Amino acid sequence: MWTLLLIPALLYLAVLAALWLFQGRILFPARAVEGTHALPPGATRLSVDTPDGERLHGVHIDGGGGGAAAGRPLILGFGGNAWNGDDVAATLADLFPGHDVVAFHFRGYRPSSGRPSAAALLADGPLVHDEVVRRYRPSAIVAVGFSIGTGIAARLAAERPIAGAILVTPFDSLAGVAAQHYPWLPVRLLFRHEMPAGEDLARSRVPVAILAAAGDDLILPARTEALRRRASNLAYDRTFAGAGHNDIYQRADFRAALSEALARIAAR
Repeated sequence: MWTLLLIPALLYLAVLAALWLFQGRILFPARAVEGTHALPPGATRLSVDTPDGERLHGVHIDGGGGGAAAGRPLILGFGGNAWNGDDVAATLADLFPGHDVVAFHFRGYRPSSGRPSAAALLADGPLVHDEVVRRYRPSAIVAVGFSIGTGIAARLAAERPIAGAILVTPFDSLAGVAAQHYPWLPVRLLFRHEMPAGEDLARSRVPVAILAAAGDDLILPARTEALRRRASNLAYDRTFAGAGHNDIYQRADFRAALSEALARIAAR
């Protein structure tokens, strides 16, 4: 009988050990991320050095005469955990025509050096923002985050005077997301990559837009609702019925919703 009790206990401990050791690789699959979008002609490669000796690489896509020259805000993008930085920039340039766009490869995502972690990515966001301000002197910056990138955009909204933040499939707590998927594990005790987006938005007055998927099975609606309640300056809120975490981008009304979100932010 003791043997029968010992086997599941050992298996449970092995799962806990794996969660502790490999959660970084699960959350940030840096080596598996490859670009799929071609950059438009004239895109400029960027780089910025971090205080701990790493180098982050990014790209700037000029919006043309309708971008910075027309006083339109620069779009600073932060992708999901399986997004390539070039793909983020190309996607945003398509979604926000006429706007200058900047996006960086996350730390540890080639060609950026280092090892990805929630703490590092949250620290790198303001660093990238400051480099963009120094280099381009935009009239305003709007941060756009997708999935895990919404945690970085929320932190930026709390630490820099950006004009607004647009959050697509966002969450209030990355540990909360993981805990909902594994309720039989003490996730919050073992989790080492928290992104407290709800806390960040609660201490920010930056206008925020939330675009959520009603059928999101990765970031469950409860996590987005918790974020919604913490946002101190919610300028726009749209939930797409029937959309999932990954197919929200293919919705025919997604592009129009982003334009409306940007307009509502500007109005604030």
